[in-house]
Amino acid sequence: MSNHLFDAIRGAASSDAPFIETPDGRAWSYGDMLGLSGRLAAALDTLGVQPGDRVAVQVEKSPEALMLYLACLRAGAVYLPLNTAYTLAELNYFIGDAEPRLVVVAPKSKAGILPVAERYGAHVETLDHAGGGSLLDLAQDEDPDFLDAARGPDDLAAILYTSGTTGRSKGAMLTHDNLLSNAAALRDHWRFTAADRLIHALPIFHTHGLFVASNVILLSGASMYFLAKFDADEALRLMATATALMGVPTFYVRLAQHPGLTRAATAGMRLFVSGSAPLLAETHRAFAERTGHAILERYGMTETNMNTSNPYDGARVAGTVGMPLPGVSLRVTDPESGAALAGGETGMIEIKGPNVFKGYWRMPEKTAAEFRQDGFFITGDLGKIDDAGYLHIVGRGKDLVISGGYNIYPKEVETEIDEMPGVIESAVIGVPHPDLGEGVTAVVVRKKDAAVDEKAVLDGLMERLARYKQPKRVIFVDELPRNTMGKVQKNVLREVYARLYQLGAGKADHTADTPKRAN
Repeated sequence: MSNHLFDAIRGAASSDAPFIETPDGRAWSYGDMLGLSGRLAAALDTLGVQPGDRVAVQVEKSPEALMLYLACLRAGAVYLPLNTAYTLAELNYFIGDAEPRLVVVAPKSKAGILPVAERYGAHVETLDHAGGGSLLDLAQDEDPDFLDAARGPDDLAAILYTSGTTGRSKGAMLTHDNLLSNAAALRDHWRFTAADRLIHALPIFHTHGLFVASNVILLSGASMYFLAKFDADEALRLMATATALMGVPTFYVRLAQHPGLTRAATAGMRLFVSGSAPLLAETHRAFAERTGHAILERYGMTETNMNTSNPYDGARVAGTVGMPLPGVSLRVTDPESGAALAGGETGMIEIKGPNVFKGYWRMPEKTAAEFRQDGFFITGDLGKIDDAGYLHIVGRGKDLVISGGYNIYPKEVETEIDEMPGVIESAVIGVPHPDLGEGVTAVVVRKKDAAVDEKAVLDGLMERLARYKQPKRVIFVDELPRNTMGKVQKNVLREVYARLYQLGAGKADHTADTPKRAN
């Protein structure tokens, strides 16, 4: 048996081909990647990491962090990337649930994470964004010619946590073939070759930056500019020698606002891809007018990798996410009965294909509930297919909020707010935001004469939730709108506050009129 995904990566490029370049002038060839990932894999083996063991990683983006992901593939370990914004309270859950053999963190975080890791029997090592840390020290003395562990198509390569409406995060189990089949489909569909150079400004703890961007480049033998975060000035400068950019809608909003975005500045680019959140048709049109390039929007999720894409050749239709990728089956069904719906009708999007995950980590009942008997995965997203075959995402089940490309599940935020002194209940919604796509917004009912205000709520969440989950605004009302069954009508709240961020109106601690109740 081979090492399924890494064997494909190994065969995609010659060792002297360029792989990564950073703004500070550091550079790696594919040969350098093979050497460092081999040493890191050997270090994992020395630390007792066996095939199938989880390796949890919460570090800043760096080439070395990407090499660690590749080292885990080679060692047969299951890579578990964790958002760098997660608090200790959140990490306690992830480490307790996944039970990793090893936890890798930034040096500054080691003291805080040690008690949590020790509680669950995990070892802790460090990795620094500048290329240092104890794990790299261990790797220095290891042999780069590591004998890769045998892994097959159905073996786990990674677990990515995705929150649920109950507040309990679920670990999506992704196999070697889930990742390989999807990256190969995207490489071919988007025409990536070794001649490409990607501007990589996405985080690598998320499926977009880690699996879409990085795996596609690796399977193409292409190279990338590896940026710690997105900066419009830097991105425009790099476009002179790059060929592609993958980003979230926020990237394109900021580029469209930049005076340097012109046809001349983007003349050498062949592809702009957007995902992780809906791209406004207005942004799509403004970008095309300035550059002559139509942004290619696609649709995916943690559990399925990428499902659909607008065409490389042909119309890239604003407001749509294109058609199913080769090998992927998609249907729209009645959310209650599961019956397939005709074209143009809105219903639940269901997906089947080699890209679809194996299930939720240690949650067999939840896994079974999310799949139809014929193997289709129920995404929770609502959509429709137009006459030309393009998929339109028209809503999201379970009130998911997507802000800046990150998924935020309201129940998790509501639970924290509802526990605060002076709060009766809360409802968290996403409403249009000019920069983030959606702004996390908390609508709160407080007890009579309670002193709690917006600052108290935000301060209380500071150490409990990652920053991207924290509300941009907290609004106080006398009561939440409910239907006759007593369910909070978040659609009414979204309508009432739809222009909150566009207008920029209201005081920091503002008490709104109670939204009209609808049945």
